[in-house]
Amino acid sequence: MKTGLLSVVMPAHNEEGCLASTLSALYATLCAEEIDHELLVVNDGSTDRTEEVLEGVQRVIPTLRYVNNDPPNGFGFAVRAGLARFRGDAAAIVMADASDRPEDLVRFWRTMQAERVECVFGTRFHREARVTDYPRPKLLLNRLANTFIQGVMGIRYNDVTNAFKLYSREAIVGAEPLLSHHFNLTVELPLKAIVRGYSYAIVPNDWTNRKSGESKLKIKEMGSRYLSIVLYCLIEKWLSRGDYHRFTRESHRAQRLAAEERRHAAPAVPNGSPPVDP
Repeated sequence: MKTGLLSVVMPAHNEEGCLASTLSALYATLCAEEIDHELLVVNDGSTDRTEEVLEGVQRVIPTLRYVNNDPPNGFGFAVRAGLARFRGDAAAIVMADASDRPEDLVRFWRTMQAERVECVFGTRFHREARVTDYPRPKLLLNRLANTFIQGVMGIRYNDVTNAFKLYSREAIVGAEPLLSHHFNLTVELPLKAIVRGYSYAIVPNDWTNRKSGESKLKIKEMGSRYLSIVLYCLIEKWLSRGDYHRFTRESHRAQRLAAEERRHAAPAVPNGSPPVDP
């Protein structure tokens, strides 16, 4: 089985009530599955005890580290800060409110390995997925928005607004530059990956409404932001003809080949001895 380091990028704003239990569940599950990982929490301008909780949890979870996201704050800024700092071969975006199941993250990781895809997208709207306590007004808006995105973009993925996704490092680099400041980043990342030709799998995932704290998604503020990023990606799809994707992939391939050539060209050092100056 392919080995590698899985990074979990978790934005957190005022999540003192659920953060410790969410991290503990992730850590226990990933360790039980023998998955090498890091848990990277981005403390996004919290005004409660979130950072104090992180300091305490860090003493018992060795794979946890956190960074404080300086203003401007917002979901998109926080995730982007995490994607700029993660150390793994792939990064999963996971919510701090325990709405996403650690077991589903394992399935995402195994799918990426087995199917050799560059992205794994979760869908909560599949016969094998269970959704618990989804507020009905938000559910209606969700289905309308995702149906619109599917139709406009001509894609088969039916839960683009779902934040719970896994991306290879190459796909994340290839999606740059990221523009979204808020939850519209959950739409920008997958649409750019699809438009730019990165391979992906769609996997059902369960979702449970948070038990503590309050949702940071403000529906009234997001309509125009979602629409603007969808139109941005649509214009790229229409006009770029895949040029951005081909350039990105060829650039990454050239970088990998150059690195391999340098590694093979480096003189061998016998018995671990340090190199000797001529």
